[in-house]
Amino acid sequence: MTEPPISRFPVVPLAELPPDLQARFTEVADKSGFLPNVFAALAWRPDEARAFFALHDALMDKDTPGLTQADREVLVVATSAANSCLYCVVAHGALVRIRARDRYLADQVAVDWRKAPLSPRLRAVVEVGVRLAVDPVSVTAQEQDALRGHGLTQDDVWDVGAIVALFALSNRLVHWAAVPPNEEFHLLGRVPRS
Repeated sequence: MTEPPISRFPVVPLAELPPDLQARFTEVADKSGFLPNVFAALAWRPDEARAFFALHDALMDKDTPGLTQADREVLVVATSAANSCLYCVVAHGALVRIRARDRYLADQVAVDWRKAPLSPRLRAVVEVGVRLAVDPVSVTAQEQDALRGHGLTQDDVWDVGAIVALFALSNRLVHWAAVPPNEEFHLLGRVPRS
C-alpha cells in the first residue's frame, strides 16, 4: 500500500527549502521524531509558511493568567472538530494529551466538548470559541465580558479570537490541500516514547 500524498500542491524537498525553514523543520523533526505533514505542505510558499508559523508560535507557545498551553490546544481541538478538520483534531489532540497530561480529554472534546470534563473557565472559552468558528456574528461583547468574568485578561480574550481565526485558516488550508495527519500523532501522549 502506498502512502497518501502529503498535499495536492507541491512538496519541496527539505534540502531545497530556504535555510531558516530547513533549520526549523530539522529542529521540529529532531524534537518530535517526525516532521508534521502541515509543515511540508505549507513550505512550498516560504513567506506564507514563515508568517503562519510566527503567528502560531506567538499565540500557542505561551501560558498566560487565563489560558495555559493545554487550554489553547483544547480550544484548537474543539474548533477544528466544529470545522471537521481531521488533521488539526488529530495533531492538536496529541498536544492536548501531552500538555494536559490526559490521555482522554482530546477525544472527549473532539466528539462533544459539552460533555468533556472542562473547568467552568475552559468551558466558557470553548463555548465562545466554537461559536466564533461556526457562527461568528453571534458572538457579542457580552461573551467577551463573560470570559473576563472567568479570569481572562484582555490579552487572553484577544488570544481566544486570534487562535480561533488562525485555526479556521489552518483548517481550511489542510482541507484545500488534503493534508493527512501523520500516523505518529495518533500515538503521541497515549504510548510512552521509546
